[in-house]
Parts: sequence; structure tokens; C-alpha cells
Amino acid sequence: MSESYLDRLGAAAREASETAARLATGRKNGILLKCADALTENAGAILEANEKDMAAAASAGIKPSFLDRLKLDKKRIGGMADGLRQVAGLPDPVGEAVSMKTLPNGLVVQNVRIPMGVIGMIYEARPNVTSDAFGLCFKAGSAVILRGGKEALASNRAIVSVFHGVLGECGLPVGIVQLIEDASRETARDFMRLNRYVDLLIPRGGAGLIQSVVENSSVPVIETGVGNCHIFVDESADFAGAVDIIVNAKVQRPSVCNAVEKVLVHKAVAEEFLPLVGKALAAHTVEIRGDEWVTRLVPGAVTAVEEDWPKEYGELIIAMRAVDGLEEAIAHIRKYSSHHSEAILSNDYANIMRFTREIDSAAVYANASTRFTDGGEFGMGAEIGISTRKLPGLGPMGLREITSTKYVIFGSGQVRG
Repeated sequence: MSESYLDRLGAAAREASETAARLATGRKNGILLKCADALTENAGAILEANEKDMAAAASAGIKPSFLDRLKLDKKRIGGMADGLRQVAGLPDPVGEAVSMKTLPNGLVVQNVRIPMGVIGMIYEARPNVTSDAFGLCFKAGSAVILRGGKEALASNRAIVSVFHGVLGECGLPVGIVQLIEDASRETARDFMRLNRYVDLLIPRGGAGLIQSVVENSSVPVIETGVGNCHIFVDESADFAGAVDIIVNAKVQRPSVCNAVEKVLVHKAVAEEFLPLVGKALAAHTVEIRGDEWVTRLVPGAVTAVEEDWPKEYGELIIAMRAVDGLEEAIAHIRKYSSHHSEAILSNDYANIMRFTREIDSAAVYANASTRFTDGGEFGMGAEIGISTRKLPGLGPMGLREITSTKYVIFGSGQVRG
């Protein structure tokens, strides 16, 4: 049953993708602006649907960090609308010339960006991903099939319904954006193998979800990793600034993937710095785990175990340890990092440059919060995910990252000898 259901969605998406690929930039932008306005105009219906999801999730005993990702309010819906407006204002990558050269035989070889075709998304609680994925895929000339978590089904259905309304009014096929409403695992597995229709699959969520997609998909996958993010406090760091950055990176929104989870402190300053940062974090009810330095110097801290170091908490928990210096900090991050976001807090230029050069994560910061790893914050509009693998490239994936390329060759009668 799931196969025929997905075949219908896939066939509709493939047909709709051909329409999307032909749309002029101005028309795409106009439709995105209409969709942004429609989100705010229909905020009441979206919030009503979200309240049902929230109530069901709370009754099921879902943890607070998950509920935070699931929750919508007028501000978050406004943010979704603003994301669509930002995407509308970005340059259209479709048709962009990546390179062009003239060969000795007179052939002009041009490499140009083209739409991906049909993009699939498998993601968990965040309904805002529904809007971001549609906006980016549509602007990039592709159709998208969305498979959100069952906990957000009512919210996602309401959001997609808004987009369908605008697409229908504009004479476009609603197959440009579709939601898989069958939340069964069987359907999810079949979706991962829908390579006859889907050109690219992007998972976005926890480690279990991402691993399942990578291991089971026959569709090419862009892996978006979890966020076990680190901050290293070097011996030359400004203490006041370092405390502010760490508190922001942990507390401002602890459930998101760019929140800091681990703090490494140079032993030369640990005696002075750990009590300061521990007090500041405790003021925000952050649970602190750590090594013997941390448990000795930070009141209330508990001993960290090996399982803590690779873990993404996604809530008000942080693990800290003291290190001998930059060398040990880099080694620790290389061992436990999810390759999402790492930061060094330092006034030593040489240490900063070595850290940023040797850490292979999607975003590497010097003297700033990890919370900035986001397509919108990077000036890309919305994002479809954070790639944590070197192929297709590390970092937030915006419009260009979800297109493909082809070669177009112009000749004047050349034949190969």
C-alpha cells in the first residue's frame, strides 16, 4: 500500500518539477512572497493545528527540548514568512554560469547550474523546516516531497495546505510540494528507496534518523549531522567575553543543533575560569558535568562519563573538561565532534589560525558563539540543513547547494578527428 501511495506522490512530483524548472525568476519570487503573506494570514489555523500536536506530544511524555522544536507561535510563523521573503530576494542559481572556456578547436564549454529535480526531506519535529524546504527547493527550480515526524503531522499539513492554496491560485501544480501523511516506518523505508522519482534525499534530525537514512537509502543522500558542538577556552581568552559567549551558545536555545554541548578549558586558566563559567551557567539552571577539575572547582557539577563526550544533549546540560592546551583540545574535538560547529576563544593569533585550519567542521569560529551556524545568519536566507560531510561540502546548504550542474557546449561545425 505504501509503495503505490509513494508512487503517486513521486509521479506528481516528477511532473511538477518540470514545471518548476521552467519558471522565470520573477514569477518564482512573486509566488514566494504570496506564500509568505499567506503564512501570516493563516497563522490562526496553523497555530490551532500546532496546539493539537503539542498536546499529543506532551501527553506522550515527550521531553521539553523536543517540545521546544515542535512549538510554533506568531513570532516563529513570522520568522518562517521572513525566511521565504529572504529566499525571494536572493539571486536565482538556475542558469548561473559556473565556468566558461573556449577550447583551442573553438568549442565554447560552459558549466551551468540546473535544478536538482525532485528533492526528498525526512525530518523530525520542526515545522519550520516544512516552510524552509519548500522555499529553497521552489526557488532552486525543484519539487520537494516532505516526510516530517508524526508528532508534527497536523502542523505540517496546515503549512503545506497554505502553500497548495497559493500554488493553485497561481495556476501551478500542487505536486511542487507534497507531504507524506503516512507516518509508518514502512513508508519511510520505501521513501528512502524511491530513486525512480527522487533525485536527492536530505535527512534532518537526530543521530538515529540520519544513520537510518544513510544506511537504508538507495537515493543519493546529503548527510546533515547532529550538533555535538565544542568551545575551547584558550589561556589568553578574555574571561568576561568567554563567559558571555558560552552562556549564549548553551542557553539562548538549547534544543537546536548549533548550541554548544562541550567546553574545553586550558589548565593554565582553569582554576580561575571554571568557577566563573560554572556560576553563570548554574544561574540558568544548566546541569554541569565534567572531569575532576570541573567537579572540584564548580559547585554542583557531577562526574562526566565516557558516553557524555560524543553526546548531543539538546537541553540545558553541558559537559566541561580541562585540557593541557591547544594540542589536546584539537585532539579531543577530532575524536568526539560531529563536525558541526566548534569555536576557540583566544587572543593568540597563532592559536586561532591553527585551530581554524585543523578543525574540519561545518563552521569554525574564533571568539563568537556557535549559535550563528545558520543559513539565515550567514546571509543565505533559509537553509535546508547543515552538511557535516565534505561531499558535497561542509556548512549550511542554501540555494546553490541544492542545484546540480551540466555542461553546455557551443560549436561551429567541429568534429573529432
